[in-house]
Amino acid sequence: MKQMLEFEKPIVNLREKIAELKKFTSDSEIDLTEEIATLEKRLTNLEDDIYGNLKPWQRVQMARHQERPTTLDYIGELFTDFLEFHGDRFYGDDEAIVSGVAFYKGNPVTVIGHQRGKDTKENIRRNFGMPHPEGYRKALRHMKQAEKFNRPIICFIDTKGAYPGKAAEERGQSEAIAKNLMEMAGLTVPIICIVIGEGGSGGALALGVGDRIHMLENSTYSVISPEGAAALLWKDSNLAQKAAESMKITAPDLHELGIIDEIIPEPRGGAHRDVKAQAASIGLALDKSLNELKTLSKDELLEQRWEKYKQIGEYKEQ
Repeated sequence: MKQMLEFEKPIVNLREKIAELKKFTSDSEIDLTEEIATLEKRLTNLEDDIYGNLKPWQRVQMARHQERPTTLDYIGELFTDFLEFHGDRFYGDDEAIVSGVAFYKGNPVTVIGHQRGKDTKENIRRNFGMPHPEGYRKALRHMKQAEKFNRPIICFIDTKGAYPGKAAEERGQSEAIAKNLMEMAGLTVPIICIVIGEGGSGGALALGVGDRIHMLENSTYSVISPEGAAALLWKDSNLAQKAAESMKITAPDLHELGIIDEIIPEPRGGAHRDVKAQAASIGLALDKSLNELKTLSKDELLEQRWEKYKQIGEYKEQ
C-alpha cells in the first residue's frame, strides 16, 4: 500500500512476515507450509478484529485514504458511454465537480459527483475536491437538464466541504449551495445520493438532497470536520479523535439516527482494496433504489421526498 494507517501496522507487519516465509520456502528446501498456514489464519483473525471494530476516528482516516476510489473510478466501473459536460454558463468550469450523462444497464442517467485528486498535481487541479460556486451551478444545470429529459440523477458525494476562499464567497458560494438545496427538493425525477468518502457540511449537502441516501461503510457525513469541531469546542484541533466519537458522523451512527437509508458494505480493509467489488456493491444499492423509485409518479416522488426529510430530527409545531 502507498499509505498505511497507524492502526493497520500489525496487519502489514504480519503480511510481510508471511511473505518472507513464503520466499524463504521457495528459495530453500525447508518446508514451512504449516507455519505459513498458521500465520495466515492469524492474519485473517487479526483483520476481522481490526476492520470489524473500527472506531469513528479510524473510519475518518479510511474515508480520507489517498487511494480511496473517486467518483471517476466508480463512473468507469458502473456506467457506459459517459459524456462529461463542463461549465456553468455563468463564470467557468470547476473541476472539483464532474457531471455528465451516461447509460446505467442500458438506461440513460445523469451522473454528478465531487472529484478529488490522488496526487498533489491532480489535487491542485481539482482544488482538493472542494467546489467553487460555479461547480454547484454546473451541477444544478445538469440536474435541471435531467429533469427535462426525465433521467434519474445519481450523485457521488466526496468533499471536505465547499471552498471557503475569498473568490468563492465573492462569486456567491452560499447562494449557490442554498439554491441547489431548494431546487433538488423539487426535482420531479429520482435522485440517488451516495457518500463515497467524506461528506463535509454544506459542500456535501448541495449534492445530497435525494430520495435515497446511501453511505459506504467507512465514509463520513458531518456538519464540520472533527478537527474543526475540536477547535471550536475545546480550542484544540488535536482532540479531533474525541470530536469524531461525539459527533456521530459514521455510517452506522447516521443509519441509526435515520439520516441515511442504507449502508453499503466495503471490502475488508476498505474500498481501495478492491474497486470492482466495491462498485458491484454500489450497483446493488443503485438497482434496488432505481427499481423502487421508477414506479412512483411525479407527485408521489415529491410527497415521499418531503416526508423523508420531515421525519429527520425532532421538532414541535406551535
